[in-house]
Amino acid sequence: MYLLIKPASGACNLRCKYCFYTDEMRNREHAVRGIMTDDCLCTVIEKALARAESTEGPGGTLSLGFQGGEPTLAGLDFFRRAVSFAGEKKSEGFRINWFLQTNGTLIDEQWAAFLAENHFLCGLSFDGFPELNDKNRRRPDGKGSSRDVLRAAGLLRKAGADFNILSVLTGEAARSPAKIYNYLRKNGFAWHQFIPCIAPLGGEDTPWTLDSVRYGSFLRSCFDLWFADVEKGSFVYNREFENWIGILAGILPEECGMRGVCSPQYLIESDGSVYPCDFYALDSFRLGNLTTDSFDDVDARRKELRFIEDSEKLSPECDGCRWLALCRGGCRRNRDENGKNRFCEAYRSFFEYAYPRMEYLAQKIVKNR
Repeated sequence: MYLLIKPASGACNLRCKYCFYTDEMRNREHAVRGIMTDDCLCTVIEKALARAESTEGPGGTLSLGFQGGEPTLAGLDFFRRAVSFAGEKKSEGFRINWFLQTNGTLIDEQWAAFLAENHFLCGLSFDGFPELNDKNRRRPDGKGSSRDVLRAAGLLRKAGADFNILSVLTGEAARSPAKIYNYLRKNGFAWHQFIPCIAPLGGEDTPWTLDSVRYGSFLRSCFDLWFADVEKGSFVYNREFENWIGILAGILPEECGMRGVCSPQYLIESDGSVYPCDFYALDSFRLGNLTTDSFDDVDARRKELRFIEDSEKLSPECDGCRWLALCRGGCRRNRDENGKNRFCEAYRSFFEYAYPRMEYLAQKIVKNR
């Protein structure tokens, strides 16, 4: 069971130009919900533990992730209370996995030590290399954030905290696959996630729009660099490539957008409101509130909305496509009203280009099981 919690709602100390959550907040009645109260935090954790332990048993796992906006705005003591309360309430032998997605600007020695001590996996937002990052990921005064992010990375590394790099892939970023890949690798960042910049809810193009042609070119170039490192035995993790190759090896992808259908997720806003996905934190998709509703209530509302069922719709063009078993329609948020993914041609061109090498690596995985 996995919960994604927004303890500071959509509040943020940066003004990233492409922020999808800012776009969502503009499209709902109540935008920012404030900092999550202790009562709300404890209620959410207690109900989540009760549900997870009842369904998974004493040896099960509950995963708690924190995102924003910028979740560290809730303060370090908030996270200390979360860890302490969960530790008191969970049954012996039951495990809790902790995750934090942050822009890194507030990470100091205390934060880094806490994250390491409590085994948080930290996602650090950084768009490839400083000049590129600072064009879009800026403070309210217009200054870039890369210096703070790289400082945070150093502190996390020194403390022994696990972290990876998450980069939003804009149209401009997709022009520089080698520069991005080589900068991250040179600076010791071996865990990469490239998230295609999603379109606003209205679907209009923006200066940051990533089109299918450019995305396909990025995937092909990045795969060449990554595969060369694989062949040399030099480890670099790429989330997309690892998941696609895992599919070929018969492994269920951990990235929800690669599963072909939405999964039952719980996005928790700071007031306890629940939504089926981070990309659908809108009034029309609100599933309830955990301060008053149960997880059964939330699941019933999800079923009533047909959120998962509607995600099964794919374009008629997908029928008979050679790559459907790999593509699986992609993330629902990137599909049009007919079910066609806006990156369809990118996937086609990439799979045609990389499939023999992907299949080769998948066979190695199967043989080594």
